[in-house]
Amino acid sequence: MSIHPDVAHDPYAESIDPSVHCNTCEAVCCRLTVYILAGDVVPSWLTVHDEHGMEQMERSDDGWCVALDRNTMRCTIYEARPGVCRKFAMGGPYCRDERDTWFGKPGGGIAITVVADHG
Repeated sequence: MSIHPDVAHDPYAESIDPSVHCNTCEAVCCRLTVYILAGDVVPSWLTVHDEHGMEQMERSDDGWCVALDRNTMRCTIYEARPGVCRKFAMGGPYCRDERDTWFGKPGGGIAITVVADHG
């Protein structure tokens, strides 16, 4: 079974780079802000509320998610990880951009197209 999306069944899969794997990364995505959404079942001792009252995964003083095992760089609540983490596409554009930024590669950034309102 492939861990990468099936392009035939997933219209977004064509933007996935199959050469990117979590086991060759440094858990860069575990430094992103992760909000807890309805339906997520995350232990409350791993979450905090931001200044707006939104629940999110807590991060340690150095910015890493507190659910990350720093020895293995693996998620300690993988089976119960938030939906945001589940939907973060390994090898997708956002993943690659975060990796490029982390590893100091120039030219990072996800292109945004601004459409002018001519109405």
